[in-house]
Formats: sequence, C-alpha cells, structure tokens
Amino acid sequence: MRRGVRIGVDVGRARVGLAASDPHGILASPVETIQRREELAPVLDRVLVEAADRAAIEIVVGLPISLSGGDTPSTADAREFAAALAAKSDIPVRMIDERLSTVSAQAALHASGRKTRGSRPVIDQVAAVILLQHALDSERAGGGPPGTTIEPN
Repeated sequence: MRRGVRIGVDVGRARVGLAASDPHGILASPVETIQRREELAPVLDRVLVEAADRAAIEIVVGLPISLSGGDTPSTADAREFAAALAAKSDIPVRMIDERLSTVSAQAALHASGRKTRGSRPVIDQVAAVILLQHALDSERAGGGPPGTTIEPN
C-alpha cells in the first residue's frame, strides 16, 4: 500500500464533493462540497488547492457508469472533468468505477435520520468518501492503484 494522501472527487452537474484520506491511505473523510457553475476553472482550481495543501499523491475521480457497465449521461462529464484536472496538475489523476456511490450516500444519511432534501451538499461529500474509501480498500486488497490513470492532454 502506497503512503500518502489521496483526494476523492464526486463530480456532479450541480455540485462536486471532495474527500481526503489520511497520510497512511487507510481512511477517507469528507472535506467539502463545491458549487459547480458554468465556468469549470474555479472548481478545478479549488480541487487542486485542496490537493496541494494536503500534499496529495493522487486525485481519484469517480466514473459514473450504469449497473450494466455502460455509460450514463454523467459519464462524459466526469471524464471531461478528470481530463481537465489532469491537464492542469502535476498530481496524477485516476478514475474509478463509482456505481451506486450517491445511492449509498443517500441511504447512509437516511439511516442516520437525515432527510435527503436538505442534505444534498452533504450527500456529495459522502459520495466522495465512499468512492475514495473504495479506492483505498481496492488498493490494499489488490496491491496496486485502482482504476485508470488519466493522461494529461
């Protein structure tokens, strides 16, 4: 298992959830939710500032694919976001399958007694935690970094 902080990113059309791991790559924790606007640069910059402040070794972006493994309406958006992030950064960017991360986040919040309606920003952070924790657990089990590396354009 590699040592170092990883940043998890749950890309949504309205909001982007951020999570970060501890320096040992054991546990993911929520960081913040960024409101997404038409201009992508400020969102990318905020992710990169967080990664730099934490001396992250990589950024893990969730890839929303369907249960059958096909693309969803959000798949292209997430790929474009990850490519733009990789182009602006020296920090490696990886994409991992995030099937059901948002659904799992909603279920976890509901189970804790929180209503989904007023918790949308928190859901995005929890979804980022779920996808980052999945990446950490996959690396620990498999021995290598999970997902696919995004090459800068």
